[in-house]
Amino acid sequence: MRSSSRPATDRFPARFGERAAQWMFIAPAAAYLVLFFGGPLVRNIAMSFQQYTVTSFHTGEAPFVGLRNYAGVLSSQLFPGTLLTTVLFTVGSVLGQFVLGLALALYFRRRFPLNGVLRSLLLLPWLLPLVASGTVWRWMLDPDTGVVNTVLRGLHLSASGVPWLTGTSQALVSVILVNIWVGVPFATALLYGGLQEIPTQLYEAAKLDGAGPAASFRHITWPLLKPVVSVVLVLGTVYTLKVLDIILVVTGGGPANATETLATQSYELSFRQFDFGRGAAMSNLLVALSFVFALVHLRVGRRARTAPEGAR
Repeated sequence: MRSSSRPATDRFPARFGERAAQWMFIAPAAAYLVLFFGGPLVRNIAMSFQQYTVTSFHTGEAPFVGLRNYAGVLSSQLFPGTLLTTVLFTVGSVLGQFVLGLALALYFRRRFPLNGVLRSLLLLPWLLPLVASGTVWRWMLDPDTGVVNTVLRGLHLSASGVPWLTGTSQALVSVILVNIWVGVPFATALLYGGLQEIPTQLYEAAKLDGAGPAASFRHITWPLLKPVVSVVLVLGTVYTLKVLDIILVVTGGGPANATETLATQSYELSFRQFDFGRGAAMSNLLVALSFVFALVHLRVGRRARTAPEGAR
């Protein structure tokens, strides 16, 4: 009796060729990551263990100090407040972006005139340079001449205006609002794409069973949208942790370090105090946090790919 299966020796060349083709597609991306991301990251890690200052660029001498830079960063009086500000800024921004993004995604799922045009215009805050956006918002939130306080005074809602950029509590709220404005289009685009993947037949069947909009959202939309929701939250967190441009332009980390985050503190140590070793240590802590969320994102992405199969 002749066996129908091919010998292992015949399958080996085909499998080897398929694997070689896969590596040929991966090789350019891997080379790009190693050259433009791996090299600077390794150099930054090495710098965090050295006493690296401005003179080190000229002399090439940077004494090895071990974990002294990390100990100095973690024991700094500013670190607890900076870490708390980073958490508040990240949580406030991500939640605001998600809630508004979900509301807009649900709204744009409806059919109405100029739907596509409005969705295109919604992407403008995300496409504009962050420095330009931050400059415009700084002008709008100026306590004396800003358009926001001018409108509040005109409507008799505030006699003296709100210290958006000079109050310690208001400044943090201001940069959170600006970052929400920048990130909402990204969240909306992802959530809208996730909503488009939900079969309309499920809503039609639920409507025939007497389910209202709230029940349909609870039992159909939300369960099937969970994989996309997880991706939006994780990516939003990773992107928000490294936000630098908006805070530097709008508040500069002030007043009284009220808007100082790990990203802005790393910039402060490196390019204003010229303590590149401690600045590198601070940035490496930020990279570690981002790396953790990146691993979570990969796990979420794997679940998202398998979710539709289970839904069927």
